[in-house]
Amino acid sequence: MTREGHTITSPKERATQFVALGVLLVLGGLGIAGPSGLLAWGENLRLLDQRQAQIARLSHEHSELKMQVDALNPNSADPDLVGELIRKNLNVVHPDEVVITLTPAG
Repeated sequence: MTREGHTITSPKERATQFVALGVLLVLGGLGIAGPSGLLAWGENLRLLDQRQAQIARLSHEHSELKMQVDALNPNSADPDLVGELIRKNLNVVHPDEVVITLTPAG
């Protein structure tokens, strides 16, 4: 091995070159297969898409819940929603109603 006419014969120079080569190989490997390397980009993009879809779904759910909370404001509650929630959560019915329970077929 020559460099500008200089022959590398010293064991110290060879060791330095091998260490430098090893460091470069490790850095190259991390750049390709590391946690933030080229191979991880695809996985990170897939996770980003999943998180954005989850955020959109949760934002929609949040807006629905906000509308429901606004409809249950004690000063101006929506009577239909209040009646629906009371019936669903407390199993309350009007005296003139008939309740029919359905059992799953199986």
